[in-house]
Amino acid sequence: MKAIYKRELRSYFTSMTGYLFIAVVVFFIGIYFMANNLYYGDPGFSTTLVNVMVVLLVAVPVLTMRSMAEERRSRTDQLLLTAPVSVSGVVMGKYLAMVTILAIPMLLSCICPLIIAANGTSQLMSDYASILAFFLMGCVFVAVGMFISALTESQIIAAVGTFAALLTLYLWDSLMQFLPDVLSDVLGLFSFSSVLYNFAYYSVFDVRGVVLYLTLAGLFVFLTVQALQKRRWN
Repeated sequence: MKAIYKRELRSYFTSMTGYLFIAVVVFFIGIYFMANNLYYGDPGFSTTLVNVMVVLLVAVPVLTMRSMAEERRSRTDQLLLTAPVSVSGVVMGKYLAMVTILAIPMLLSCICPLIIAANGTSQLMSDYASILAFFLMGCVFVAVGMFISALTESQIIAAVGTFAALLTLYLWDSLMQFLPDVLSDVLGLFSFSSVLYNFAYYSVFDVRGVVLYLTLAGLFVFLTVQALQKRRWN
């Protein structure tokens, strides 16, 4: 797994995909931070993260679209599947490489609450908890994108499919309004964006939400392993 991780991480920087993803996320965090916190004087950096959530809907598909689809298109997936490493090791190596790319702008964003604190009233505990929640949410997005990439050999289809899936998660609460009350109440328990809202707007450390994020990330990583296992035996 370690070799796969290093190989994938290196590939994201040699192909510029990693640089592009980091630059886009940092750019929009900076724009919203300047507008919300520096210009309008909002003491909470967490509201900036809520605005940047939309950016991930576009940035994450670009990051994940080639993770599995390119291997399948170029037929190099056969080398990986027959290598002396488990399928789960291959998947985890690729997943952790993408999570590392995601973590870089998140670490850079940790400077923003300190800038707010140095210039006035701040909400450091709430802000850093929100950064953690935003990072976990991004981990779920990456896992979803990797799974969809494992289902096709076309990077374009993988990117569009990932965007559609992430948009569905983003609009989950709104979509529940069109369902019968009983079904809406059940599916409402899996409300995705409301977890980040609890951290950002209500300063609540939503333990149930953290568990939901970790569970969804683990589920889609598991589904990716199963998709590759099926192709391996076929």
